[in-house]
Amino acid sequence: MRSKSSTFRTHRAVTTLAALLTGALALSACSSGDDGKKGDGGGSGEPSASTVTLPKLNGAHLEVAAVWTGAEQANFKKVLAEFEKRTGATVTFVPAQDPIINFLGSKIAGGQPPDVALLPQPGAIKQAVQKGWAKPLGPEAQKELAENYSQGWQDIGKVDGKQYGVYYKAANKSLIWYNTKVFENAGAKEPKTWQDLLTASQAVYDSGVTPFSVAGADGWPLTDWFENVYLSQAGPEKYDQLAQHKIKWTDPSVKQALTTLAQLWGKKDYLAGGQSGALQTEFPQSVTQTFTGGDQPKSAMVYEGDFVQVNIGETKAKVGTDAKVFPFPAVGSAAPVVSGGDAAVILKDSKAAQALATFLASPDAATIQAKLGGYLSPNKNVPVSAYPNEVQRKIAKALIASGDDFRFDMSDQTPQAFGGTPGKGEWKDLQDFLKNPKDVAGAQARLEKDAAAAYGSGS
Repeated sequence: MRSKSSTFRTHRAVTTLAALLTGALALSACSSGDDGKKGDGGGSGEPSASTVTLPKLNGAHLEVAAVWTGAEQANFKKVLAEFEKRTGATVTFVPAQDPIINFLGSKIAGGQPPDVALLPQPGAIKQAVQKGWAKPLGPEAQKELAENYSQGWQDIGKVDGKQYGVYYKAANKSLIWYNTKVFENAGAKEPKTWQDLLTASQAVYDSGVTPFSVAGADGWPLTDWFENVYLSQAGPEKYDQLAQHKIKWTDPSVKQALTTLAQLWGKKDYLAGGQSGALQTEFPQSVTQTFTGGDQPKSAMVYEGDFVQVNIGETKAKVGTDAKVFPFPAVGSAAPVVSGGDAAVILKDSKAAQALATFLASPDAATIQAKLGGYLSPNKNVPVSAYPNEVQRKIAKALIASGDDFRFDMSDQTPQAFGGTPGKGEWKDLQDFLKNPKDVAGAQARLEKDAAAAYGSGS
């Protein structure tokens, strides 16, 4: 598989994308009631979604596995329903559990693998290929990819030069969402630097509201917190080196990042429920408790990606009015921009499975889910006007404008045993650090031990 660092260019590009996002998110006073009809946000020269040609598949049945739940799953099922309508095939969604590689292993061992799986880590794609599970994409799917994706997004779906993955879903993981009423009451301003964030947190705390809700029960948001601080503070080159374990987790740069995180995580009164409460808070709850309770919610801010909008949609809060967002503040010389994504991989090769992969690589599929909100596509030919509000449209524009200049989620690049398994590796080590943020050296030692074991075994 092509090294992730080869798709990542310069610090300048990261800074440029951060600047785009800053301008984009400054427009967040829009209403989520914006219907996003074609022409609302595209402007001149906006790509128009073409119609992909699909075969008739009457009688064919497919199973598609993903870890998505709630509104995210429901919205994806609408995409699958359109595929059924166009082809005559029947598609069943199979809810998977993390880590999805273990889930798929059980299915395959039982002789019942799904036809297609959505894998949330490049490392998982590589494992699926190494285990002989994944099947290469056919010419039709590759043609759609070449027409609709930048080279970087194509390359992270390759293993040993062969295309296996279609990155159907992307994420901007460098965003902090906040309760507008709380900020107004506290006189807090959107921060541009880490020190500004600490200042805003203190203002919010002084107004009587706990600053942050942290999803500590789920290990992956903690890895995202670390990655944003580390990328901004240590820089892109160190980020790539740590992602590949070319430097150890005992490196001074990791110590600095953990020490910085402890400035927030170490303040019990800054976390909803304190450290113990944060460790019992799952991601959906971390969002909803920030945007319920009027001007006295359980927390004022919650960190996570653009997909937070799906969870905000489960409250009465409106994105752009009650719920606003700012880029993750600069800890070092530039604000971080971390991306993630989910790739469709074929496990049972067939005409129907290849057709579904082709459909998911097309603007047609992504446009359907874009209109539903809480979704971001790396497909450059999805009309920007498809996104349902101005905040989402600007985030989408910024992602496409970045081309190949992005940093992919670090934990998703690592062996899954280290960066993608609940209760183990980096997830567990950062949960332990959240429990005791004073123990920076102990956290580094545990992270390095687990990383060395996982990289050594390749699992």
